Amino acid sequence: MARKSKSNLSELYLEENKDQIYENALAEIQSFQLPLGTTLRSVYDDQPNAHQRFMEKLDACIRNHDREIEKMCNFHHQGFVDAITELLKVRADAEKLKVQVTDTNRRLQDAGKEVIAQTEEIIRCRVQQRNITTVVEKLQLCLPVLEMYSKLKEQMNVKRYYSALKTMEQLENLYLPRVSQYRFCQIMIENLPKLREEIKEISMSDLKDFLESIRKHSDRIGETAMKQAQQQKTFSTALQKQNNLNYGRNMHLGRSRILESKNEITLKRTFEDDDEHEEEVLTAQDLVDFSPVYRCLHIYSVLGDGEIFENYYRKQRRKQARLVLQPQSSMHETVEGYRRYFSQIVGFFVVEDHILHVTQGLVTRTYTDELWNMALSKIIAVLRTHSSYCSDPDLVLELKNLIVVFADTLQGYGFPVNRLFDLLFEIRDQYNETLLKKWSGLFRDIFEADNYSPIPVANEEEYKIVISKFPFQDPELDKQSFPKKLPMSQSVPQIYIQVKEFIYASLKFSESLHRSSTEIDDMLRKSTNLLLTRTLSSCLQNLIKKPHIGLTELVQIIINTTHLEQACKYLEDFISNITNISQVSVHTARLYGLSTFKDARHAAEGEIYTKLNQKIDEFIQIADYDWTMSESDGRASGYLMDLINFLRSTFQVFTHLPGKVAQTACMSACQHLSTSLMQMLLDSELKQISMGAIQQFNLDVIQCELFASSEPVPGFQGDTLQLAFIDLRQLLDLFMVWDWSTYLADYGQATSKYLRVNPSTALTLLEK
Repeated sequence: MARKSKSNLSELYLEENKDQIYENALAEIQSFQLPLGTTLRSVYDDQPNAHQRFMEKLDACIRNHDREIEKMCNFHHQGFVDAITELLKVRADAEKLKVQVTDTNRRLQDAGKEVIAQTEEIIRCRVQQRNITTVVEKLQLCLPVLEMYSKLKEQMNVKRYYSALKTMEQLENLYLPRVSQYRFCQIMIENLPKLREEIKEISMSDLKDFLESIRKHSDRIGETAMKQAQQQKTFSTALQKQNNLNYGRNMHLGRSRILESKNEITLKRTFEDDDEHEEEVLTAQDLVDFSPVYRCLHIYSVLGDGEIFENYYRKQRRKQARLVLQPQSSMHETVEGYRRYFSQIVGFFVVEDHILHVTQGLVTRTYTDELWNMALSKIIAVLRTHSSYCSDPDLVLELKNLIVVFADTLQGYGFPVNRLFDLLFEIRDQYNETLLKKWSGLFRDIFEADNYSPIPVANEEEYKIVISKFPFQDPELDKQSFPKKLPMSQSVPQIYIQVKEFIYASLKFSESLHRSSTEIDDMLRKSTNLLLTRTLSSCLQNLIKKPHIGLTELVQIIINTTHLEQACKYLEDFISNITNISQVSVHTARLYGLSTFKDARHAAEGEIYTKLNQKIDEFIQIADYDWTMSESDGRASGYLMDLINFLRSTFQVFTHLPGKVAQTACMSACQHLSTSLMQMLLDSELKQISMGAIQQFNLDVIQCELFASSEPVPGFQGDTLQLAFIDLRQLLDLFMVWDWSTYLADYGQATSKYLRVNPSTALTLLEK
């Protein structure tokens, strides 16, 4: 029961709640609050008959509103009727008033037509006046703009581009913003960037023309700079000499005044000459117009593209540097090729130095130093390559002078040139090599033209001419009367003169190298040593070995080398006088001529010994012994007598040779003759020898012994020369007396009569 009552209460509560929901929904619909979706969803819920019940509520609400409207209409109906009645009464008065107002308006309109016309004219005039005033004001604003733009155009026409850019800047920042609303200003604003680009293109074109101009004129600029450097160096040298003269002037007052006046005149003339040259010589600015590069730099800087311009300029100049540094293939053939090469390089760096000092930031010292180091490496490589092709020492010397001027010129502009002077030392070695080759030819020509006979002098004048060329001193010869003969041949003074010429030629290269006198002295001595020890020595060795050089010529060569050796001390004095370096100095090198001429003399002596032996062999080859003859002819063989006569005449020529040389040659010839005769007896092809042949052979040996005992060359002690034939003598004595018992009995004893007879030799001859 309780549950049922509780259920009824719930249903009642739900019904009341639903009625409240419907009431709220109707209130929202009446308030016209949109959207109504939420309200309608709350009505149409899951409860059955919800729609029907809502419609019933809605109909009830409509009926209530209709009743309220009806009540309101009933309440206001009488007032509405009264108002209509009042309006009907006023209607006639309103029509009268309308007619009166229309008539009044017509009269007013007619009366105000003239006033309106005059007023409209006044208004129009005032509008025109206001417009004129506005136009004047606007024109006053626009005129400066137009004037500036006209000025801009004029500057463009006369190519004053930097001023034109400044004008554009004023237009953009000061004038155009005031009148930017006008169409012509917009056109100007649009044209300004185009004008800037046009200016950039024109200035870049001018820069390219400038770069082409300096490329064409770089050689002239360089040549001008090198001339100026040479003139400056000449002036400095003249000034230094003047100071030295003033420092060492004579202490006598009168004479010193004369010297001072002369020196002042000389120095004044030097100054005047330099002034004349300075007036004649053009500078880089005279040869090239640098205004395009300044203008282009300013233009790009104003436009904010200064860095782009700098990079472009440096890139183009690097390309030009590579072209300038590229030499012509035939540059090494003439000095003009080198001069043009150096002039172009100097011109290039003179321009860069000028740009460095007159512009700010376009090129820097770091950039120029980097460019110079790159160029210097290329220059050194080119000079090394091309100078190696130079075989003419005069051309190498000209190249050296050009390098010195080139280095001095660029050093004057602040570029380091130490590597160039280091290169000159390499070229100096090559120069010495070319000199050595040239002097080798001169020496060969002198040797070829020499008659290898003593120099005849008919009178004292001829004698003085010879000793003026060659330092010859011989007190014994001086005592002799004219005509007389000097011991050396004509080649000796000629060789001496050529050695001095070589020293002069070597000295020419050492000048202007900024080296001390000690270093120059050392270089001269080293190059002279090379000339003596290598070139002259080689020429002498080749001369000695030539087939047409006979014994007489060899003897004269030995005499010549002796005198040349003695002259070496005079060459050392000659070098010392040139360099003002004393020979007692610790750093002074010595000449190696002594060893050179000694070696040549030894070679000549050996060649004498060889040729003597060859001549003896030639006589031996014509020997014609009858080895089966029964008895001898009673006299020596003809070939042997001819040989002995040849040796006598030859050794007479040896009288001018040093004693030991002649003695050695004589001993060598006798020993070789003895050996050749012994070999003739022991020849394997000789099978049989008669006693008559032994006797004939003995007669020939006797003539050899007589020749040895006649002292063909003085200086031998006792029978030293005869000992050369002792082996033959003992062997022949053994067979002539047939003393075999004594030989066998005394064999091996120091007192043996046949001590020099070898048993095998005796047995071989015995078998024959």
